[in-house]
Amino acid sequence: MGYQLAKSANEVEVRTQFIRHLLNDIKCMEIMLERGMIESGIHRIGAEQEFCLISQNWRPNKNSELLLANLKDDHFTTELARFNMEINLDPVDLKGDCFTQVEDQLRDLLSKAKKVAEKEETYVLLTGILPTISKTEMAFDYMTPLPRYWALNEMVKGIRGTDFHLHIKGVDELSVKHDSVLMEACNTSFQMHLQVDPEDFVKSYNWSQAIAGPVLGVCANSPLLLGRELWSETRIALFQQSIDTRTSTYALKDQNSRVSFGEFWETGTAADVFKNDIAQHKVLLARPQESDSLEDLKKGITPKLKALNLHNGTIYRWNRPCYGVGNGKAHLRIENRYIPAGPTIIDQMANFAFWVGLMLGRSDAYSDLTTSMDFRDIKSNFIKAARTGKESVLRWRERQVSVRDLVTRELLPIAYEGLGKANIESKTINKLLGIIEERAVGQTGAQWSIKSYRKLKANMKQDDALLALTKTMYENQVKDIPVHDWEECPDYPDTHEHATQIGHVMSTRLFTVYEDDLAEMATQIMEWKNIHHVPVENKSGEVSGLLTWTHMERYKEKIDTPADLSVNDIMAKDIFLGYPEMLIKEAIDLMKQNEIGCLPIVHNQHLVGIVTIKDLIKFDNDQRPQ
Repeated sequence: MGYQLAKSANEVEVRTQFIRHLLNDIKCMEIMLERGMIESGIHRIGAEQEFCLISQNWRPNKNSELLLANLKDDHFTTELARFNMEINLDPVDLKGDCFTQVEDQLRDLLSKAKKVAEKEETYVLLTGILPTISKTEMAFDYMTPLPRYWALNEMVKGIRGTDFHLHIKGVDELSVKHDSVLMEACNTSFQMHLQVDPEDFVKSYNWSQAIAGPVLGVCANSPLLLGRELWSETRIALFQQSIDTRTSTYALKDQNSRVSFGEFWETGTAADVFKNDIAQHKVLLARPQESDSLEDLKKGITPKLKALNLHNGTIYRWNRPCYGVGNGKAHLRIENRYIPAGPTIIDQMANFAFWVGLMLGRSDAYSDLTTSMDFRDIKSNFIKAARTGKESVLRWRERQVSVRDLVTRELLPIAYEGLGKANIESKTINKLLGIIEERAVGQTGAQWSIKSYRKLKANMKQDDALLALTKTMYENQVKDIPVHDWEECPDYPDTHEHATQIGHVMSTRLFTVYEDDLAEMATQIMEWKNIHHVPVENKSGEVSGLLTWTHMERYKEKIDTPADLSVNDIMAKDIFLGYPEMLIKEAIDLMKQNEIGCLPIVHNQHLVGIVTIKDLIKFDNDQRPQ
């Protein structure tokens, strides 16, 4: 049964029928809540593990479909990008050794994935954003060829009416346009589920919102994207912008993002939470429904509310309300979507136990958050934690407090009590929450990554540093060392051997000049900065020429040079250009055959980097020592 876009053949009939089913699903949920037909008095946990597939040179490997076919296990599924996969873990009752059960299954399934992947020269890596992802992997060729992914892409682009503009400011700044939702595929997460009682759902949901900031701060693990140092948890900004359906206009108007933290405390019942989402977000995906939920309810069949779940799946709350049916019984749960994958399995299990313990340990003091805490403070806390991680200072109950102090002095005691109420094994509680405490006073994954990356970049090119960082992440994961015990990333002198394309070795921090710039100024810059090659751009930002050291010397030697001479008058106009995906060997051959010392690298005629023969000499087999 295929997905239908809101703007496709038969759109009116498909969309109209789908909306009727959606409204009936809400009526059905209200009836079930009134009649006590949704399971209560039992807690269960579950999780979804997203992970990256990387080649033996530590870069994304687009072979998820092959691995999925070889795995032959329904726990595994594909993701939007062909270099990611997901594991859906079985739900377990929240008691005794439940976290051990989850951990054991996760280890078994990841071990199975690793064995299958190794046969295809592929590694499995847990990380919020893979450091070695580049713009190359954002091409359509890397999108998993399934109808729902193409439908999502076409739907979001159709509503926007334009390409995506990603703009994130951290220590560095990233500003780039993209033509698909594939930027979202840079994100991988460890999504955690907790079943809650329907009568307590709204209070539990509001509490999950309140704790999101400090929990995210101590779990942050994604500070890098495309080689830029951005937010401690860059996934938050990236996800919102990469599938944003809002458009910019000259009118000042409020528009709701489909990726959001929310705007207010929830009130009423679980049905009211879903109603709010239907009221605020248009139906994007429509699908023919096999049965009507109200009719199923009359027949004594537990309805699956498929229309509601499909619509809910296109609204990306960081804490998502969920309805499901298991063993013939309906239930409600909260899905935590903001926790990144990694850095290790044991770190993830600690995150899981911390969050679940907090959810269960909520005291009467936090029973009615609508009167005791300002929602905008809570939302601000989440954004702060995403930006600056554990270094954030949050507003909690009318006072300013650091993430470290809030976690260690107030939230960890609540988590200990909550897990104790659920009769979780004491040794498990102490082990997992002990990791959170060590991380709170030590280092998070984000802090380790930044510290290591800065050290590596001081002595290595950017691509080599990203390779070294990824390699160390993998080795530490294999050892299963909690991130608070990770040592700084060592130098790997051989990382350049894993480079195959020009994009891996080109310099991206560039000095450029414009055609109509004064030639004297351009040559002075070259002399000041000891730069031997300067690309020239036209008014459209396209590469139109090149200034070299030779041009500078010739210009300086001429006594009668006009004072108003422009760059356009002295630059080389007949130049060779490369592109990021060009093979290094191909570039070396091109430069040798044409006796040129540098190659400007462009994407759609816009400069993205530059390589010189000096950068490539170590890859030239003819020049290497025998």
